[in-house]
Parts: sequence; structure tokens; C-alpha cells
Amino acid sequence: NSSNTFLCIKFSVMQPGTHVWPHTGPTNCRLRMHLGLVIPKHGCKIRCTNDTREWEEGKVLIFDDSFEHEVWQEADSYRLIFIVDVWHPELTQYQRQTLSPI
Repeated sequence: NSSNTFLCIKFSVMQPGTHVWPHTGPTNCRLRMHLGLVIPKHGCKIRCTNDTREWEEGKVLIFDDSFEHEVWQEADSYRLIFIVDVWHPELTQYQRQTLSPI
């Protein structure tokens, strides 16, 4: 049902030396949440527009992935996050029911 709160739930493992080039998500009708599960001390960061942050274990980063973003994994070990996409909070219930989840 497209009115559900969660649109997509997945894990993301990123190995050392990975760089995800600047890109944008397909829609601005969702927000993306990243929960840090296994995060090396230094070298794992994400930039969304002009704001660059590092993941932290047990903490959530929330961003609108329709804005340009990129990721660097320059640590010595893998990074594991749990990703949850949710409807953008400014959407109405009607919009949630009529839009296709992406």
C-alpha cells in the first residue's frame, strides 16, 4: 500500500576505497535515513549539497536525496548502514496514496 510510512528498507555495505560520485535521487517525495551500524572511526563521509558529515554508530542521518550528494569510504575497514526511505513529511495523505513509492 503506497500510504505506508516506509518505502524502502535495505542494508548498504561499502568497502574501503569506494567513492560514489555526485548524483541525485529520482524524486523529492521521500526522505532517506541512514542508521550507522558498523562505522570505522575516520574516513566515511557523505556530502549533501554543501553539508558534509560522517556517520556514527547508532546515530541516524536524514537527508533529501533529491539534492546532489556523494559518498567517500576512505577507512581501513568496511562501513555498514541500514537505509530506510520514508515519505516526505510535507506530503498529504492523498499524495501518499496516489504517488508510486520509489
